[in-house]
Amino acid sequence: MNELLEIIRGLIPDVEITETTDLLESKLLDSITTVELTALLEEEFDIEFTPVDVVPENFQTPEAIFALVERKMEE
Repeated sequence: MNELLEIIRGLIPDVEITETTDLLESKLLDSITTVELTALLEEEFDIEFTPVDVVPENFQTPEAIFALVERKMEE
């Protein structure tokens, strides 16, 4: 989770982001940032997202993103 938080904080600097920060409600994560984040996560964790994975509920909070990454790593 710490590694994921660092990646997100690198994309969204100068904002306090915790595991439960609502990235969508607070408009911290938009479509461009989501594309950048998915590319970084794919590279860092050696996973591949499909369009079915990239839905709002999977990117609502860092906790949700972490759960998605864990699922993808198990595939």
